Amino acid sequence: MTDCIFCKIIAGEIPSAKVYEDEEAYAFLDISQVTQGHTLVIPKRHVTDMFEYDEALAATVFSRVPKIAQALRAAFPDMKGLNIVNNNGEVAYQSVFHSHVHLIPRYTHHEGFQMQFENRTGQYSSEEFQALADKIANHIQ
Repeated sequence: MTDCIFCKIIAGEIPSAKVYEDEEAYAFLDISQVTQGHTLVIPKRHVTDMFEYDEALAATVFSRVPKIAQALRAAFPDMKGLNIVNNNGEVAYQSVFHSHVHLIPRYTHHEGFQMQFENRTGQYSSEEFQALADKIANHIQ
């Protein structure tokens, strides 16, 4: 894609702080550095989001994540945890529309990044809950 910033990074048209590269994937430091070592892992093939992945591309991209996560832990021994985040669509906070996986090292509970999940336990009856699961399962191919 000609106007994609990540495609331009892969092509070497825009500089990046490369962490890892092979034939199919590329990893580099996120310019925002929410925390020290914040890294993005991207497929070299342009896909907008997870909805455009096939199993082979998912296997390619996500198989690189543990290797890079382990390198982050080795590089930053004071790292206490790691968030792995993949945003899909504008409503899910995707801002660059070339699929990417964030690896965000965590050093403390109080940093420039936080995730919060509201607990809605009990919102559905067990029948309604199972109906939701079935609705999804019926579309898995």
